[in-house]
Order: sequence, then structure tokens, then C-alpha cells
Amino acid sequence: MPALPAAACPLPIHRISPRLTTRSAFAAAALTLVATLLAGCGQPVPPEKAAYVGQWRADKMTLRISADGRVDYRRVEGASSTKISAPIQRFEGPHFDVGVGPFTTRFTVSSPPEDDGDGAVRMTVDGVPLTRPR
Repeated sequence: MPALPAAACPLPIHRISPRLTTRSAFAAAALTLVATLLAGCGQPVPPEKAAYVGQWRADKMTLRISADGRVDYRRVEGASSTKISAPIQRFEGPHFDVGVGPFTTRFTVSSPPEDDGDGAVRMTVDGVPLTRPR
């Protein structure tokens, strides 16, 4: 798309590239800064949910929950995979929501963490049985 002649544009703009003005560059930088700051906003895992913290594994799924409330998730289903790295927004019963702002994902916990007596802890999330070392 050709650039408009300066006379055709009612606002003073300075071109960085044919598609990027200094205004849009500033807006993109501000949006990136806000997203980065929001990515750190979450809540630490509450003491009553401390058993959730750790590196959980299954054949095609990993879930790492840190004490500061950060979640790293990866799940492979067939040829596709899903990755999420975001803070915990809230716990509701055994379930927890992860994300930034209005973009959240609910992790449905049908079986909360429980020591199996054989040196591992088990939990079922989104229908997948997970284990982590004690």
C-alpha cells in the first residue's frame, strides 16, 4: 500500500517505515510494556493450596506451579500442542484460573493433590492424572 502524500494526512506524522509511524510505534511499545507488567500480576499460592506447588507430569502433559503463583503448562494432543505461561489469577475450590486480564484459562481439578504413599503425589487436572515427587 503506497504512503499518502503529506498534504493528504491531516495529522503530523513521521515515518519510520512505510507501515509504521512514530505514533503507532509508541502505541505498540506502550501496549508491550503494559502486557509485560500485567504478566507479572498474579497471586502467590495460598498456604492451604501449597500441595499444588511443584512440577507435575503425565505422558503428554507437564504443569509447573511455583509458590509465587506462576504456571507453566504444556499439553500435546495428536499433532497439536498447547503452551501457557501465566500467573494464577484465583483459586475457586480445587480449580484455578490462569492468565492475564480478561484472557484466562480454567484448570479443572477433579482430584486435588494427594500423597499416594509410594513417594509421589497425584492430582487430576483437566481429566489427566498427574504425578510429582513428594
